[in-house]
Amino acid sequence: MKYKLAIVDDNSFLIKMIEEKLSFFEALSVKFTAINGKEALQKLEANHNIDLILMDIEMPVLNGIQATEIIKNKYPHIKIIMLTVFDNDEHIFNAIKAGADGYLLKEINAKDLYDGILETLNGGAAMTPSIAMKTLKLLRNPMALNNSEEKEVIKLTPREIDVLEQLSKGLSYNAIAENLFLSAGTIRKHIENIYRKLQVHNKLEAVQKAKKNNLI
Repeated sequence: MKYKLAIVDDNSFLIKMIEEKLSFFEALSVKFTAINGKEALQKLEANHNIDLILMDIEMPVLNGIQATEIIKNKYPHIKIIMLTVFDNDEHIFNAIKAGADGYLLKEINAKDLYDGILETLNGGAAMTPSIAMKTLKLLRNPMALNNSEEKEVIKLTPREIDVLEQLSKGLSYNAIAENLFLSAGTIRKHIENIYRKLQVHNKLEAVQKAKKNNLI
């Protein structure tokens, strides 16, 4: 099975560099590239049979964070990884709020990029380690989140809370399964239930909402 990808970046040299990294892996196929969010949306209107988008942030016309929010609302099946040189807190937090499924830095090597894409396609959230640390710090900082909203009543089982706590550490499904002495399939089922109860679509949203509601 070939996964269908798109690359959105205003730098044609970087697009070529990313395509070169992906060319090593037969399971991935780049279906289109775009130089800004507006062009990406136009191409998706013509064909939204795309599994995952690698999205830059700083682009003219329509930036990556704005484009991510629109695409997630119109085409929720499409996974989006922010692939950028920016690692500042504001970009990370806004990307998470917009619905990004992962956040990687462009300096990433080909194998790690491939692994991150597969992890995200399988329901995980690929993050460069330094980004994962910044994300956890953001989630722990009450000033970074909107605490003025009324807290929802969300009931999770003790085991689901265990899984959520492991997720917040950035661990893979297999690592969580090993730590909790469960199968990876069981962990995946718990995570599906967590997403449903929290009404979220990815790991970043789940951890953010759990922190906001003092579940972990």
